[in-house]
Amino acid sequence: MSFEAYVTVFIFVATIVALLRFQNRPGAVFGVTLLLLVASGLVTQQQLLSSIANPGLITLVLLIICSFALEKTRLLRLIASKMILKSYKATFIRLFSLTTISSALLNNTAVVATLLSPIRNNPHHFASRLLLPLSYAAILGGTLTLIGTSTNLIINSLYLDTAGQSLSFFSFTAIGCLLVVGCGGVLAFSVRFLPENAPVSDCSKGYFIDAKITEHSELIGRTVENNGLRNLESLFLVEVVRDGCLISPVSPSEILRQDDRLIFSGDITKVEQLAQFSGLKTFAHQNELTTANLTEVVVRPESILIRKTLKHVGFRALFDAAVVAIRRDGEQVSGKLGEVCIKAGDFLVLAVGEDFKSRRNISKNFIFLSGVETEVRLNGWRAWLAVGGFVSTVALAALGWVELFQGLVILLGCLILSQSISVNEIMRRLPIDIWLIVSAAILLSHALANAGVVGLLGDWISDGFDSNHVYLALIIIYFLTWFMTELVTNNAAAALMFPIAYSVALGFGVDVLPFVMTVAFAASGSFISPYGYQTNLMVFNAGQYKFNDFIKVGLPVSIVYGAIVILAVPYFFPF
Repeated sequence: MSFEAYVTVFIFVATIVALLRFQNRPGAVFGVTLLLLVASGLVTQQQLLSSIANPGLITLVLLIICSFALEKTRLLRLIASKMILKSYKATFIRLFSLTTISSALLNNTAVVATLLSPIRNNPHHFASRLLLPLSYAAILGGTLTLIGTSTNLIINSLYLDTAGQSLSFFSFTAIGCLLVVGCGGVLAFSVRFLPENAPVSDCSKGYFIDAKITEHSELIGRTVENNGLRNLESLFLVEVVRDGCLISPVSPSEILRQDDRLIFSGDITKVEQLAQFSGLKTFAHQNELTTANLTEVVVRPESILIRKTLKHVGFRALFDAAVVAIRRDGEQVSGKLGEVCIKAGDFLVLAVGEDFKSRRNISKNFIFLSGVETEVRLNGWRAWLAVGGFVSTVALAALGWVELFQGLVILLGCLILSQSISVNEIMRRLPIDIWLIVSAAILLSHALANAGVVGLLGDWISDGFDSNHVYLALIIIYFLTWFMTELVTNNAAAALMFPIAYSVALGFGVDVLPFVMTVAFAASGSFISPYGYQTNLMVFNAGQYKFNDFIKVGLPVSIVYGAIVILAVPYFFPF
């Protein structure tokens, strides 16, 4: 191999190692990969520009942006209202069916986020018996169409760049239907292994709330009981932090002092009760923010807050918001709110300032939960425009009458002109990470081809393996992609495995499409790890699951999923 080939292979391997080491920051890893490829001269300027402006990639970005307006309508909430019935069996069937159909056409993260609240608050069933099936149904629904999941669109972007043609809207549908039916049947059986965790009657119940007794407070010098702190509705005083020492449990006769931190647990919607006590200030009040308009978020795995405290990171300056409360399901949070180390999946309730919605770092650090985001909902003709425009665009693209790219450009223009979505919102929520991952992956494919690595791999396979081994190679590609998905997330796995699969197909001298589709489906097959797919992480905390719950329920689903893909791909896409 040439020197350029060795350098390219080194960058490729280093990217995989970095993804394993920094699993929560795939965008940053691929961004460094892109810089190394450009700095080393392994790709041309034209290849760099074509990678960044790849039509398939731009289509993916446009689709995500247009879905922002759709999330602000009543569509998903209407679906949620039809979901829960008294019978668990009937509820499971409706939940699975409506979620798969919705996820085939809409962003599956938005679908799960919208359905989280009604499922957690339902009066008939344990939320833990429904939330994991919700995530799995969203994943399976995403395999039905080209736009069902970002993974499919990423694979299409890479395929378009290498083969010069796009996958059709229904390329995934036949195998996707088999997966929905087969895995759905297994899931219906394996849900019996789900835990019956204590129901949560309110989406904010169990939050950890920190309030401080300030100077001249009426609470100073009086006992907890005399102050009436034992009689609050749905809030319970669990700890007092005084001079660095923790007092727990708190005795009714405990006399309170200035600068005591009172730690409450309970229903966050009742937090305004604390305002009745003179000189008792929450984090929000100390930062001159009101608690009348609260926003509930989940901390993303790639957030800059991970393993840092709110005090250390300067939360107010970063986000123009203050944390009113925090909840970490399955683990007790203790001590001062500002000194709690944040973890991925933590639920935070924020009191937000005027500049909060315009900050570009919000969507990079948090996942918004349904019903609490501060954005204005779309009603009337704007809601009809968002829903009707999106459905019409997708339908026309599916029928082949209009290019999806062209339809999304027109739809986005209409949404902006009608003020259904603002330019600030687009800039704030622009999916930079996905853009970086796909651009760098396309550029890496160009570098592998430029350095002759693709050709060398193809020659090695054609010389060393019999054509009868092509099916075995397909199976190996599936397992490698699936393994990387569980370790480094679906989008990163798809981006990295595509050039390998493409090279293997060329080496055997067969059609590349079976290998391309195998990578696409394998990259969506994350059922065992709560961290391999974003919807899994969302329900992991909300359902108070343990890692073993994913293994018990997800392993049989994963086995059936893999068997269907390995058997069906060669049938529908012959070598």
